[in-house]
Amino acid sequence: MTPELDVDPRAFPPTPPPDLDDARGIVEHDWNAFAAVDRMADHWSRPGWSAGRRAYYWMLTFSSCPALISRARHCQDELAQLSMDAVPEDGLHVTMNRVGDVAQVPPAQIQHLVGLAEHLAFDSFQLAAHPLAGSRGALRFTLSPWRQLVGLHAALGAIGSKAGVPGGKPTSAFRPHLGVQYNNCERPAGPVIERVERLRVLSPVLLDITSVDLVELRREATSYRWDLVEQIPLRVSGAAAL
Repeated sequence: MTPELDVDPRAFPPTPPPDLDDARGIVEHDWNAFAAVDRMADHWSRPGWSAGRRAYYWMLTFSSCPALISRARHCQDELAQLSMDAVPEDGLHVTMNRVGDVAQVPPAQIQHLVGLAEHLAFDSFQLAAHPLAGSRGALRFTLSPWRQLVGLHAALGAIGSKAGVPGGKPTSAFRPHLGVQYNNCERPAGPVIERVERLRVLSPVLLDITSVDLVELRREATSYRWDLVEQIPLRVSGAAAL
């Protein structure tokens, strides 16, 4: 059973979409939330990511997905006049679960977590990355459907609890997305929304999710970079494509 998502003012959008399987509804819900933003905030002004900080996260990564890289680059080029910070092609990712700061999670505990993850009973699946929407601090692809992503988040959270790692936000507050550009200043949202809306005619890119990565994440200037700790394959699924 897929866990329930709750209304959470700290998440964006605060209210989850009503149907986790309805691609059109998810896309419209995500866009409506972005279109209602009045001002955009500087993504990098958020506290907690000092130059020396390192943290473990579960992520989906896409360095071997040329179709997604090409679509992201096209969107970035079309929005270049906004002077936002583009996510590099080898930095495209979906953040899943926070595991904890490196200083809080010793190597033995990470190995225990990896051992549990190697027995993760979760099928591979397919996503669609829809251009384009955003939040108060970034521009991003909307992902659909959400059901498998929410289920995977819950499964990773469960093994994290079993391993005793600090963890992060609960699954109830999870709002999956794939960032393309980070906003780097305070500004009115209206002109940004107007430019982004022109890209909504682009077709979605299909993504095959066959593994999940445990990474050691850091911030370098105006991008997030990481070192791979372990890649966990998901089970081969016989489910039909979207």
